[in-house]
Amino acid sequence: MIRFVFAASRSAATALGRGSSTPGWAIIVVALSLAAWFAVLIPMADMDHGPGTSLHDLPMFLVGWIVMLTAMMLPSELNYIGAFAVLLRGRGKPTIERQRRMLSFIAGYGVAWIAYGLSAYLLDAAIRAADLKVMAWNRAGPYLAGTVLIGAALYQLSPLKHACLKGCRSPLSFFARYWRESDLGSVAMGFRHGLVCVGCCWALMGVMFAVGAMSLSWMALLSLFMFAEKMLPKGRKLTTPIAIFLGAMGLWIAFSPETAPLLKDPMMFASICNGR
Repeated sequence: MIRFVFAASRSAATALGRGSSTPGWAIIVVALSLAAWFAVLIPMADMDHGPGTSLHDLPMFLVGWIVMLTAMMLPSELNYIGAFAVLLRGRGKPTIERQRRMLSFIAGYGVAWIAYGLSAYLLDAAIRAADLKVMAWNRAGPYLAGTVLIGAALYQLSPLKHACLKGCRSPLSFFARYWRESDLGSVAMGFRHGLVCVGCCWALMGVMFAVGAMSLSWMALLSLFMFAEKMLPKGRKLTTPIAIFLGAMGLWIAFSPETAPLLKDPMMFASICNGR
């Protein structure tokens, strides 16, 4: 099995090097991502109330989270999806089995990110239940939001970030090491890769919760960051510029939130709601 994976990896590398990047699956992934972006734009257009925006009840949050994942994360997975498709084709799998295995891999990947979303939701619910007045936006809120961004900037420079990013950019090495047969094996591979991806991007996604989970501008910006890191030829070198940007924005939000770009003032929406 290991011998096959290495041989298939070489074939996949050759095919990908010739530009055979499984255009059918690439089109499907891009179409799904675009559809998810349209689905996000319509309901979320008026839902961004800045930091502290409610995550709503759990079922609504999960639906929104899955749509956001499809919009934000799938495009940066084109390398993995393309490599997996080439490996399955090299193995001589029937078309229907290849499709089933591909969907199983994507499902496993999604499970890892859904687990992250549930953890974030439970943490948000616990903080809201504690009703800590000091965390209000007119008190320590800007400092806390800024701290999250600065923390994300520091994580960008950490060895764990770089190790996970390397894994996200090396699909053939991943499949050579962790290849599994069967649909369940594809789910397991997808889940394992999803955990590596969470390790790479959890801090960037955490920024979403700090600046407003429904912020379309931050959603687009963070999607661009994650795509660039994983997909561009020199993407690994972008971690430092992204860290500098996040650190600068964190300081800006902490000390002058009213002038910070890409940020809505939650106090404005609170006063509107109170005036009704």
